[in-house]
Amino acid sequence: MRITSATPGDLDQLLAFRVEAAAWISRLGSDQWSRPYPADRLLATIKAGTVFMLRDGNRTAGTITLTPEAEEGLWTPKELREASIFVNKLTVSRDYAGKNLGGRLLDWAGDRAYRSSAKWLRLDAWTNNADLQRYYLQHDFEHVRTVREGGAINGGPRVSGWLAQRPASPAQHGFEDQTPSPSAL
Repeated sequence: MRITSATPGDLDQLLAFRVEAAAWISRLGSDQWSRPYPADRLLATIKAGTVFMLRDGNRTAGTITLTPEAEEGLWTPKELREASIFVNKLTVSRDYAGKNLGGRLLDWAGDRAYRSSAKWLRLDAWTNNADLQRYYLQHDFEHVRTVREGGAINGGPRVSGWLAQRPASPAQHGFEDQTPSPSAL
């Protein structure tokens, strides 16, 4: 499997991934991703070069977004002075479930963060999705705190304020990385 940068032509696939993930998560009892994510915002992240696709031949197995910018109102000014890469929208196709692709994508992200001179790989997860929080804890993230104040990017109250981090570090993820080298922070 290989990791490539997303292109505007991947927008429909990314939106479909989100719908697929929301349906699966809903069956598990969570309202995560039940509000549509604005396509124009997603397209802007693709054009910014922060969205990456995990490809298996001609199929897309997963996606991850990595950015040096934190969502406003989550991290303290002191934390924001520490070089960090933030994980967003990690999604694995249900056709590839159970193969640890999400964990390997997190390892790839931690390696990429390390290569960009980041100290931390950070994320914010759905506040009331205990299964997702356990998933990140099992992948060496440490819970920092939960933020409930503020609003969500796609409207309504903040729902993704469970903050976690792990040190950026080199990793053997096993993917063929076809992305440009990360810029130093």
